[in-house]
Amino acid sequence: MDYKNGMQVLPPDLLARLQEYVDGMYIYIPRKAENRLQWGRRSAGYAGMLARNQEICRKYQAGQSVAELAEEYYLEPKTIYRILSRQNKT
Repeated sequence: MDYKNGMQVLPPDLLARLQEYVDGMYIYIPRKAENRLQWGRRSAGYAGMLARNQEICRKYQAGQSVAELAEEYYLEPKTIYRILSRQNKT
């Protein structure tokens, strides 16, 4: 996220009104709900995590134990159980 100078992006009357409330302070303006993206959707992070989780499920179904999977993927066993549970729901 980058910062913009309010004088460059806001109409003068709106800027003056905002200055009544937050004169000289930084303010975060959240995205509209319909424009929000879930974590990782802009990068390959989300797709990579999905592929990893599917691979974990395949290995578990092939007989690999939760402890082995946790060690292989550097995750807690609790996380492996959560992944398996979520994959079973879909």
